[in-house]
Formats: sequence, C-alpha cells, structure tokens
Amino acid sequence: MKLVDTHCHLQAHAFDEDREEVIQRSLETLDWLVVVGDDIATSQAAVALARPGVYAAVGVHPYHAQAVNDNVIAELREVARQPGVVALGEFGLDYYKYSDTPRETQEEAFRRQLELAAELQLPVVIHNRDAQDDIIRVIDEYASGLAGGIMHCFSGDAALAAKCAQWGFHVSFAGNVTFPKAQPLRDVAATISLDKILVETDSPYLAPQPVRGKRCEPHWVLHTAKTLAEVMDVDFDAFVRQTTENASALFQPERARAALA
Repeated sequence: MKLVDTHCHLQAHAFDEDREEVIQRSLETLDWLVVVGDDIATSQAAVALARPGVYAAVGVHPYHAQAVNDNVIAELREVARQPGVVALGEFGLDYYKYSDTPRETQEEAFRRQLELAAELQLPVVIHNRDAQDDIIRVIDEYASGLAGGIMHCFSGDAALAAKCAQWGFHVSFAGNVTFPKAQPLRDVAATISLDKILVETDSPYLAPQPVRGKRCEPHWVLHTAKTLAEVMDVDFDAFVRQTTENASALFQPERARAALA
C-alpha cells in the first residue's frame, strides 16, 4: 500500500510549467491525492484536474470570506456536486497577522460552509491559524451533523487534538511537523490515535525538512510520514497502511473513482 497526500494545491501557479509531470511523479509513489480549492475559481480548477487517483475538495478559505454570499454558496454547492469531489474545504478561521478579513466575516463564511457540508454530507477540511478557541466554539455547534472532517495542517495543542477526537475528526500533519523547532507539535502528534492520523503536503508550500525551501510536491509527503511513524513509534509500513485506510474511510475515493469513469 502507498501513501496518500490528503491536501495539496496542484492548481497553484507554482505548477503552471509542469503540472502534468508533477501529477505523474506523484501517482508513481502515492496511492492517490486530494487537490484542494480555496475559492470558487481554484475549486473549479481542482475539479478540472480530477481523474482516477486525483480527487478534489472545494471551498472558500477565510482569506476570501468577504466574497461569501448567497450566490457564492450556490456556486459552491454546484461545484461540490461534480464528479471527483470528496470533501468541502478548505475553510475555517485565520487570525494570523497577515489576515485582514474581519473575524465576524470569517465566522459567517465558516458557518455557512459547515451548514453546506452538513446538507451535502461531505467531510470538511478545516483551516485553523491562531483561531483555536473560536474554531472549537463553532465546530462544537455543528459536529454532530457532519460527515467527518479533518483539522488540516494541524498546528494546535493537546486541547484541540482532544476536541478533534471528540468530534470524530481526523488530524492531518504537513511538512512543518518535521522542522527542528516543531518538537511541541510532534509531542501532540504522539498522543493522537493512529486511526485518526492523516498526512499531507499542502504543496507547493511547507516542504518538509529534507527538502525545505523548495517548491513542495505531493510525493514528498513521504518525509512527513517517516517523521510521524518515528514519533508514534510505529512500523513505517504499518503507518502507511493505517493512514491510507484512514483517508479512504473518510474520503471514499472508490466512489469518486466510479463517478469519474
């Protein structure tokens, strides 16, 4: 069994010169991958890349929350119904210093997409940056009606990890867990149940330590997986098998594959 990259952005401009070659390289070493949108245009681009082995998640990132209105939700609903779509996201809250979108606007967009995910019964891909308390407060209201979810590129503490377990969410780690100064994050990873762990690249961003500073590609998820297997004291082959089974149970790629046939 091969690894799965549960979160990448292959529609990004960083791949404009060699996108198909990157996809081919990725599928030589990965079982499958998920291309994730962050607004309507990039979500449509993710769907356009869908094929057996390449699936899409569609949503509006908090950076674009001000664009979320009735028309955008209607567009997102239609995009989410396209063949190859396996999740709604990424969306959530981002309070980092470079985010200039008002928090109340972010929360409204967050809530509207959670409601859409519950309607469509698609798992959610949650973006959280420096917004843990509000993420917990909002998801607590919706978790029981959701078809599962992922805390993408996990950067929270043990309290957020415990909440994810309570909600039945998966926790996904990207290349930043491999960074030398990320020991607190690795400590949290060691506490998470193996049947709720996922791995991702968030490519073209967050290249893991052995290739840090380069444009990240999906097959580099191998480095993140190796680090996590060591942290969790799990045989690497067992880690690959379990995380791929986790991803398959959540995203149901075989159903998406059949829809693309």
